[in-house]
Amino acid sequence: MVKLNKIYTRTGDGGSAGLVDGSRVSKASLRMAAIGDIDEANAAIGVAIAALDDCDTATSLLRVQNELFDLGADVATPGEIEGALRIVAGQVERLEGEIDAMTALQQPLTSFILPGGSPAVASLHLARTIVRRAERSAVATNESEPLNPHALAYLNRLSDHLFVAARAVAAEGAGDVLWQPGATRA
Repeated sequence: MVKLNKIYTRTGDGGSAGLVDGSRVSKASLRMAAIGDIDEANAAIGVAIAALDDCDTATSLLRVQNELFDLGADVATPGEIEGALRIVAGQVERLEGEIDAMTALQQPLTSFILPGGSPAVASLHLARTIVRRAERSAVATNESEPLNPHALAYLNRLSDHLFVAARAVAAEGAGDVLWQPGATRA
């Protein structure tokens, strides 16, 4: 259980941040960039949830928000530490199952999709792009300091999940906004 009696500690005033193992790293490090991008993705998903009606998608995304805190803890834990909070294969598999279930109800794509149509759909697409950035940051970190491979797979699958969720929400309204290649050329 986390208990925070004081929000500021002054320990990061010099530009470093503490990791789960007690070590400190620069706030500009690849690892901290990945953690920050994961945090931003979580906030963007919160915005998307706020734009959704109380539905299965919102319920699923609340679970994802909790898992993104787990993911942040995973990335903030370097090396192999007994009992460390890690993303596991089952969490990636659950996302895959949800993607498959949503996809089964959708029409096949006939064009690329523009990220809009309604505030909820646009919010899901924005969250998707932020998750993609978080994935790139995590991959960059992994190239110099190994991360949990399930954490990387989770981020990859989550962006797919958000894309399919955006399509599902769009289908409840006016549908996907399709890209029309060269439509505005003279």
